[in-house]
Amino acid sequence: MVLLAGPFMGIAPAVQAQTTADGPVVHIARPTWDTGWFQAEVLRLLLERLGYRADGPITMDNAEFYEAVASGDVDLWASGWFPLHDVHIAPDAAVEVVGTAVDDGALQGYFVDSGTAAAYGITNLGDLADPSVATLFDHDGDGKADLVGCSIGWSCAQTIDHHLDAYGLTGTVEQIQGDYSPLIAETITRQRAGEPVLYFTWTPNWTVGELVPGVDVVWLETPFPSLPDDQASAIDRTFVAGIDGCANDPCQTGWPPNDIRAVANAHFLDANPAVRTLLEQVVIPLEDISAQNARMITEGGDPADIRRHAAEWIQANLATVHEWIRTADPAAVGVSSDGDDAPVGGTLSVAARALPPFVIYENASYSGFEVELIKLLAADLGMEAEIYAVDTVAKQIDDIQRGVADVGLGGTAVTAHREQDIDFSVPVLDSGLSILTTAESSRNIGDRIATFFTAIASSDLPWLLGVFALAVLIAAHLIWLLERRHNPDFAVPYRKGIWDSFYWSVVTMSTVGYGDKVARGNRGRVLALLWIALGTLVFASFTAAIASSLAVNELRSEISGPADLSGRRVATVKHSAGETYLPSIGIGPVVVDEIDAAYELLSEGDVEAVVFDAPVLHYYASHRGGGDFVTVGSDFRRVRYGLMIDENNAELRERLNLALLDLMESGIYARLHDGWFGSDSS
Repeated sequence: MVLLAGPFMGIAPAVQAQTTADGPVVHIARPTWDTGWFQAEVLRLLLERLGYRADGPITMDNAEFYEAVASGDVDLWASGWFPLHDVHIAPDAAVEVVGTAVDDGALQGYFVDSGTAAAYGITNLGDLADPSVATLFDHDGDGKADLVGCSIGWSCAQTIDHHLDAYGLTGTVEQIQGDYSPLIAETITRQRAGEPVLYFTWTPNWTVGELVPGVDVVWLETPFPSLPDDQASAIDRTFVAGIDGCANDPCQTGWPPNDIRAVANAHFLDANPAVRTLLEQVVIPLEDISAQNARMITEGGDPADIRRHAAEWIQANLATVHEWIRTADPAAVGVSSDGDDAPVGGTLSVAARALPPFVIYENASYSGFEVELIKLLAADLGMEAEIYAVDTVAKQIDDIQRGVADVGLGGTAVTAHREQDIDFSVPVLDSGLSILTTAESSRNIGDRIATFFTAIASSDLPWLLGVFALAVLIAAHLIWLLERRHNPDFAVPYRKGIWDSFYWSVVTMSTVGYGDKVARGNRGRVLALLWIALGTLVFASFTAAIASSLAVNELRSEISGPADLSGRRVATVKHSAGETYLPSIGIGPVVVDEIDAAYELLSEGDVEAVVFDAPVLHYYASHRGGGDFVTVGSDFRRVRYGLMIDENNAELRERLNLALLDLMESGIYARLHDGWFGSDSS
């Protein structure tokens, strides 16, 4: 049975649903409380899977709906609260309450904030008979407690009025009626500001998540059981056990727990027994409704959000949903959510090629982005995905063309070359190319020493070093010749003297000038001055040349984008988007059959970079590269990935495309995508 939330409200006699080209039509209503709209959307999707075209849902208050469903102006809704709505159904009305979705699960009652309750000992609605207590909750200045109650037209409003009269509170408490949502939002704001609050609410409802009973607020018991005459049969059920935030257990809430049930025109159900059978089965757990209600508030409650929440719930419970549909009408099993009545079922054979993160094979099981996606798509079609491994795209294409496989996946980029042999679904992912190269952090001391000598060997440094040595030798000989006869710092014997002179030449040129050997004669001092000036220039030029060469070599070792690939050895994979792209920028790539071969070439230093599909390279660098490899720069050159399907199987392609679009519109695809690639990836 449909488990529905929302409380208290409340065209010709309905016969066989009118039929259009899209299937029989069912007219759905929903209540004026938006916490029940989620269930209405779930019901709409279920009816469409059963083969009906849903008209609506149209919003009605309680009295309006029960009058319309009795006359056949609408066929059904999923928001009947009983016994609260008993008053709306005449004994002879053509109205049927279908099953019981929630048995005593819908609670209602009165609440005050915990702080005021503790400070003044308030535990019972009857405490408000004391004017001094009642004025604590007076926000409009009339001396009466303001009890935020139900919207006009809701059935709960008359029960609240009955309670105020029965407990003698009409002189100290007034029910504030209006649009419930802004009233309760104002109440929550007041509670958080530390002000006293008094209000009515129900479960399931998002309010109990905002103001938690037993934490933020407490239940108020009623002085004794009392209900309007039309609910008198339920008066013994107003004691409810196990309620958090109540002073006693069981708690005298003053309200009987309600059953939430679907309500439909009896003639319509007689003419459409599959709908009756469906409504008798469907259950949406209370916790799921409460969670959706909370999401609806936090996400803004756009109509598209509510429809998406319903679609996500259907998707998350597909096995159960298919069982409901199968039981209601075996001929409708597998009807998709868009109303397509093409029968499905059985196995979807999938030829998968391992390519992380699209397809990952570990511990004898498959995972990965496309693996999860194909399972969702198969479930949407009422099928079971049966995955087996192949090694190449060629094998996938051959298996699909021979009918061995229905679908091929594994990060297959849509390229003109492949389109000649196989068809593709709408893109399952839009991405681009990326560059993988060695990480700077992976260079050890040996690599850096090798880089230093490589820089020297590949520059002008060797001949500059020769010029430097020659200049030092000339200066050494000149100073020896000028100073050897009268300066003991320069020994006369050539072998000893030339070494002392060489030492003087180096330290003077480098401006170190320790002073242990100095020129004493005038000619020697003139030479020293000239050599200091000239040597400074020679030494500075030599130093600058080394620094420049090392810097240039370091820059040449860095790759930060496609512009840096020119003149380098770059690997890519055969028939990939990278193979098409690299020649377009003047690079003849090293082409390999599989990406693992490209990784090996990069690891061994046979190539300087790998250009391939960005998701694959990003995943390899972060999960398998051991920190030795990085992807650099932004992704470039758009690449689209699709599921491979036989060109002659247009029906399967259409159904998969519709299922994929359904996942995208529901938001399920976005969560799957972000789980594998992050929310910022394209």
